[in-house]
Amino acid sequence: MKRSLQGLILCFCLCICGCTDDLQNAGQVVLDDDDAIVVCADTFDLSSDLRECANIISDPDSFLIGEIENKYGTMRAEVLTQLACPEGFSYPDNAEIDSICLHFYYRSWTGDGKSPLAIDVYQIDVRELNLNSDTLHYTTDVALEDYCSLADSTHLVQHQRIILAGAHRDSVYSSTTQTYVPAISFRLSDDFCKRFFAKRSYTTQADFNKFFKGLYICTNFGSATVLNLTDINMGVYYHFSYPKAGTGKDTVVADMKAFYANAEINTINRFEYLNKSAVLNQLRAEADSVNFVIAPAGVYTSLCLPMRKMDSIIQYRINEKWYPTILKRPYVNLAEVRVDVLNGNSSSTPEGWTLPATQMLLIKDNRIASFFANKELPSDTVAILSSLQLGTDSLGLSQLYYSFDISTLLTNQLRHQTTEDTLRMTLVPVSIETTTANGTSVVVAVKQSQTISATKIRSAQDARSPMTLKVVYSGFQSGRYQE
Repeated sequence: MKRSLQGLILCFCLCICGCTDDLQNAGQVVLDDDDAIVVCADTFDLSSDLRECANIISDPDSFLIGEIENKYGTMRAEVLTQLACPEGFSYPDNAEIDSICLHFYYRSWTGDGKSPLAIDVYQIDVRELNLNSDTLHYTTDVALEDYCSLADSTHLVQHQRIILAGAHRDSVYSSTTQTYVPAISFRLSDDFCKRFFAKRSYTTQADFNKFFKGLYICTNFGSATVLNLTDINMGVYYHFSYPKAGTGKDTVVADMKAFYANAEINTINRFEYLNKSAVLNQLRAEADSVNFVIAPAGVYTSLCLPMRKMDSIIQYRINEKWYPTILKRPYVNLAEVRVDVLNGNSSSTPEGWTLPATQMLLIKDNRIASFFANKELPSDTVAILSSLQLGTDSLGLSQLYYSFDISTLLTNQLRHQTTEDTLRMTLVPVSIETTTANGTSVVVAVKQSQTISATKIRSAQDARSPMTLKVVYSGFQSGRYQE
């Protein structure tokens, strides 16, 4: 037994010794004689500029209403909405109307909560908000005259309300959140009440839309507050009677039927920048040091990647000399675009009312329209998502920033070379929806942001700290070179 074990060990040692040369050369055997693995690193300068965003697709989860004026311009937010009817409902035969009231609920606002704001309501009377296909979308710059004439007869508010967003005078208790939610209520005109109550039953939403096309909600006073409405509903208050058994008397019952602006109907949050061109010119005057991303539907910043200069990534360098031999299967191992944010503290000044966007998308400029219209999701080759992050700068001071890993995007671009000198990508503020799968948060929807934000970022051309792109790449060099 002992001799057998000694023999086995001796055979194993002989095998190891005999294979040593083969193991050392194993990697070279796999490669062709003319191939070599290349790993390099380079740094490229980026450029940035401002671009005007004319509109975005209106797909609101909540509604902005009001007007705010600061360094970034004067932005006015308005709402056009249908109301969902209670299909199959009919009022009792002897019902009589008491009043109709609009109720708005909000949990937040932008601006000065102590500044007065006056809200007006009109009835949409020109044509319906009607989407016949999921491929059709309303944009936030719709022409108001296409839907509302603003005639005196369509003005619905009986008594104008001047409100202060921070006063919370009409708060209502929410059993869902167990908090008091600020509310605004308006009584509508008696003429409208009579017209609306003329329809006593509701069969379909389409039939109701022909009878009542919807509401146009706007402001006529105030330029320092925008409310973020979470709910809009219209309550029809009425009473009816029925004979009480055994008494010979009628019992009077007061009731209410609510009509909601919800996901079942069409809504548009309309945004208007009253002096956008002038503001854009002023902001461009600062482009050597700072750029801006203003939402919703305001100003974006584009970054230009110097793709022609990146030809070096698909060439081979030896002793600081370039050889125009294309790498086989080039791969970018590391490429990060870091965008430094220069604002972030809320203050009582108009400029401090608007804070940086929480989520930012870096997307190919020529894919913006189709990405949001088709409800696409972030991908490594088209659109990269980043949350606002807190880190430190070179001096150890706190720094807000966005970070975008574009290594896969560059790999894809280099393997499909085009004649373009630059690749233009745009920073777009977005809102996202997530779900949890296997303990991991997964993005399931991305929309252009319809909440107010202003992100002040360091320009790529800033002389003190220009934006650069550091790239680490690798590939297989094919062919021989000559010194």
